[in-house]
Amino acid sequence: MGGEAARQVVRDPGVEGAIAAAQQVDHPGHACKLAAAASRRHFCPAVRRILAWCLFDFANSAYSAVIVATVFGIYYTTTIVGNERGLGDLWWGRVISASMIAVALTGPVLGALADRAGRRKQAFVTFTLLCIACVALFATIRPGMIVWGFALAALANFAFESAQIYYNAYLPDVAPPERLGTVSGLGFGIGYLGSIVGLLIALPLAAAHRLDLLWLAVAGFFAVFSLPAFLVLPAAPPRPAAFDVWRLARDVFGRPDLRRFLLAYFVYLDGVETTIYFSGIFAAKTLGFTTPEVIKLFLAVQASALVGSLLLARPTDRWGPKRVLMGTLFLWIGVSIGAYFAQTKAMFFGVAVIAGFGLGPVQAASRALMASLIPRGQEAEMFGFYAFCGKSSAVLGPLVFGAVSYLLSGNQRAAVAAVGVFFAVGLLLLQRVRPARPAE
Repeated sequence: MGGEAARQVVRDPGVEGAIAAAQQVDHPGHACKLAAAASRRHFCPAVRRILAWCLFDFANSAYSAVIVATVFGIYYTTTIVGNERGLGDLWWGRVISASMIAVALTGPVLGALADRAGRRKQAFVTFTLLCIACVALFATIRPGMIVWGFALAALANFAFESAQIYYNAYLPDVAPPERLGTVSGLGFGIGYLGSIVGLLIALPLAAAHRLDLLWLAVAGFFAVFSLPAFLVLPAAPPRPAAFDVWRLARDVFGRPDLRRFLLAYFVYLDGVETTIYFSGIFAAKTLGFTTPEVIKLFLAVQASALVGSLLLARPTDRWGPKRVLMGTLFLWIGVSIGAYFAQTKAMFFGVAVIAGFGLGPVQAASRALMASLIPRGQEAEMFGFYAFCGKSSAVLGPLVFGAVSYLLSGNQRAAVAAVGVFFAVGLLLLQRVRPARPAE
């Protein structure tokens, strides 16, 4: 292969410079070798950024799986508060809703300010460390300390969800446009692997009733595996301009497909988030799962979610994220019906595994569709608005579940039925979104 063939390796100034240098000494073979070396030098940093970005999903998933979805939620509702008549459901709904209101109110503003000041990375690190510190302090919560538990849990979830704004905003920076779905799905897939590891750590500690050590273990896991992202992800350059929230709103609502997508996302994600927050509590209270059984249930769910994320990552690019979203929302409607009618642990176990298969794709495809609809240079502020829609919607679902359960003296089946409506309405709204054609 001569110098002309070597130019096809990659169209990059560094690579073509290497080719030119080799051609000056009239040695075509050197052109190939130098072009390949230059290509590797440019390729390796991109791969490192993708891996570091995905590894953060691995790190934070221990928080999602152990704190939000299983052990801490059950511990807070049943042991700290007491849930015989639905009071624990009501307080857990307040924890989630309060944290989501805070994210919804601050996300767009802080995201835009981070873009303007070039401080996306600093905000990302700060909120992550705040979440980790709060989880470590869970070891100080004792039965009956409802308000202290509420404060720490709400602050931890606020910090976690705020960090996600800046983490999501890195997606267009680390992945080329034609691979947004693949990289987003890979991140979720690795994240579900992190959930599995976190739950395996939790299982013996929960069985031994050493929850104080479990909270410290989750905090340590989150901190250690966040380090690659802290070290490798680049700092964004500042974009000096006066912050104007009305200008941001005009930017969003002036883009019809972005506006339509965010409305649909607002609705259907509420159902997803509420299911995550209350499925473990539903299993424990209504179907009689023990805490170790709930952990095993979620291990199966995370394995199913990992398979779903990886299997549908490539199709998200090939078919387009909208089609993948529509398919998974149909699945979620079926899951809501199945959960309502589940009478045995085995039946609910099967429904939960099916839900897991659709959990990763609905989140990864949403993130990929959002990334494809926003302009370059506005990633953090647009993902801040994305977080605003997702987290402000998640205020309603937990309140609905908690209130229905409490008003009906702990009837969680009626609450499950109410949540299922969000998936159907979101699916209808998604029909109006016309995204760009998927890459061939």
